[in-house]
Amino acid sequence: MFNKHFVEEHQVVLLFKPVAMNAAANSGDWVSMKNYSRCTIIFIKAVGTAGDDPTLSFKQATDVSGTNVKALGVTRIDKKQAATDLTAVGTFTKSTSDSAASNDTFNTTNGTWTNSDLAEQAAIVIADIKAEDLDVANGFDCVTMNIADVGTNAQLGTAIAILREPRYLKETLPSAIVD
Repeated sequence: MFNKHFVEEHQVVLLFKPVAMNAAANSGDWVSMKNYSRCTIIFIKAVGTAGDDPTLSFKQATDVSGTNVKALGVTRIDKKQAATDLTAVGTFTKSTSDSAASNDTFNTTNGTWTNSDLAEQAAIVIADIKAEDLDVANGFDCVTMNIADVGTNAQLGTAIAILREPRYLKETLPSAIVD
């Protein structure tokens, strides 16, 4: 267990490549949590234009092709945001659906989160999803995060998923993009 290489304990999946989020909807790849207990979704974005705030939309499905898709109510977001220098922000701000940070809006029924100052700031936004957060009783074991077209102005962004706590530790972890 000690002295393991990062990829021997974590699987990393690109949800969507770095892109101008105003060009079209930004649909993330589906990842399977069948072999993992947790999935951390990391969204990184550049400064954009006020009013073009990204809304993160979390979904769950019964397979990696998006069968039976439905909302996944995320109740906690951790974030770093800055209008000028994100590298100067040393700690994350915790925001929950019960105690939302300034400008944050959670809609756990629709599986969305947004921040009304997010467009004009650079940010790192993190959602940590546990396998038991999904509708496991009905066979849901896949997740994704999407962001609709943010508007008319350029705003760069990307998202990755880091799956961790694998069920079976081995040198090469199972893929998270196949069922």
